[in-house]
Amino acid sequence: MGDYYGYFLSVHIVFVISWMAGLFYILSLFIYHTEANDKPEPDRSILVGQFLKMEATLWKIIATPAMIISVLAGASMLYINPTLLEADWMMVKLGFVVALIIYHFICQRIVKQLKAGIYKMNSFQLRLWRELATIFMVAIVFTVILKSAVNWIYGLIGMMGLAFVIMFAVKAYKRYREKNSK
Repeated sequence: MGDYYGYFLSVHIVFVISWMAGLFYILSLFIYHTEANDKPEPDRSILVGQFLKMEATLWKIIATPAMIISVLAGASMLYINPTLLEADWMMVKLGFVVALIIYHFICQRIVKQLKAGIYKMNSFQLRLWRELATIFMVAIVFTVILKSAVNWIYGLIGMMGLAFVIMFAVKAYKRYREKNSK
């Protein structure tokens, strides 16, 4: 396999963690940015300006570089050990990774929209959107760790259950916030 595989694996894990942290945090910023837009002046201008700076910095310096390094390290591992591509679990993982990359670029579009003052999603929708990253992360980790031991039917049921629990939690949190804001 080569002496370098472990190094690429280590880099891959570190930058996947950084990438996921960036995705989780950028969505929190989107939520607060969207909610700040409803504040009276001068609070609105101050908060929106600050969120725009934070979003741009996070996206350009952490999230996107972490995604690129994650993908390059992962591709390097596949180059060093191409037999991984013969494993069914790797194809499933790569499918989730492609979906996560698409998710990343949709978030990039949201960064640009918010910069332009375009608010297409409310804070509740953004909270649900943020949880999709959690579902991708859980799916990837379970696929990689369990490999062929994963029974796909139970896996699918588990993912649907996780999505249901997350949606319920987001709705419960919304009700809690609305109740406490009165």
